[in-house]
Amino acid sequence: MEFMRTLQTLFGPAWPVVWTLVKIAAIVAPLLLVVAYLPLWERKVIGWMQVRIGPNRVTFFGIPWLGGLAQPIVDALKLLVKEIIIPGGANKALFLLAPVMVVMPAMAAWAVVPFSPELVLADVDAGLLYIMAITSVGVYGIIIAGWASNSKYAFLGALRSAAQMVSYELAMGFALVTVLMAAQSLNVGEIVRVQQGSFGLFNWFWIPLFPIFLVYFISGVAETNRAPFDVAEGESEIVAGFHVEYSGMAFAVFFLAEYANMILISTLASVMFLGGWLSPVPAAFADAIGLPWLADGNFGWLLVKLFVVVSSFLWFRATFPRYRYDQIMRLGWKVFLPLTIAWIVVLGAWMQTPLWVWWK
Repeated sequence: MEFMRTLQTLFGPAWPVVWTLVKIAAIVAPLLLVVAYLPLWERKVIGWMQVRIGPNRVTFFGIPWLGGLAQPIVDALKLLVKEIIIPGGANKALFLLAPVMVVMPAMAAWAVVPFSPELVLADVDAGLLYIMAITSVGVYGIIIAGWASNSKYAFLGALRSAAQMVSYELAMGFALVTVLMAAQSLNVGEIVRVQQGSFGLFNWFWIPLFPIFLVYFISGVAETNRAPFDVAEGESEIVAGFHVEYSGMAFAVFFLAEYANMILISTLASVMFLGGWLSPVPAAFADAIGLPWLADGNFGWLLVKLFVVVSSFLWFRATFPRYRYDQIMRLGWKVFLPLTIAWIVVLGAWMQTPLWVWWK
């Protein structure tokens, strides 16, 4: 605390700005590291599922047992030194702006995500509304990328991707409305605190909102254009989708945005439905086995939940074949959207009865 007061005195009136920048760096730097190594984990997991080895050659300083851990560094350097080729006839300004517009919402949404009771960048009352607003901006970057490339393949991929994202964004939005109703708050930290109780994981919203939890997670897979909803980049149909004309770091930013969105959606699913930083172990059980600290809520529990949900994305990719486009649209508009609207009505009626017990 003395060190903090010294810094506050040193920077004077600029201290709030400096401290905010430090907190932003503390969130973005680990996030970029995780995004870099998530593809390695994906390749290893799919390799295990398909009885392959996966990346195991590139290492640090020739240390054999670190084989594969340097693969993300090599991939990043490879993309960094590659030339960004802008097609003739493309809109240069929009072509370069599109990757930024895609990755920006995936980073900005973390401003209101609570990592623990005390650790949150901006504890605003309308945090859930902010998340819904900022994450909806990403679709514009994809549309601009397809249009600015001056390529029919890219434009077709952008249209398919935009239609898919808008369709499933509606279902995700209505899913978050049910969370808002259950928690009676737009504050993301308060949504976690409402799920706190003496029964551990049985106090979380995944029980009363279980169908909506599944809708939210599957919609998140579609929203990020991940398999089996990756028709926007179906190589056998439209080459590589909206980013077919991108290369070098411009392509890497799209790649970064996809995995950053995966982590964001997994974190939001953990916070909204799985208790966030709360422990799944009931306090009475933890005391009975002599490990009371197991019932303590902390950042570690959020990391465990995030890891499980993110790994489910990878499991989906290795398990399900790609759906047809009409099947994807039918699922979004004729199944998920009516289901979420119906559950809003059911939840509203349920909350008026004594059977509703998910209160703080």
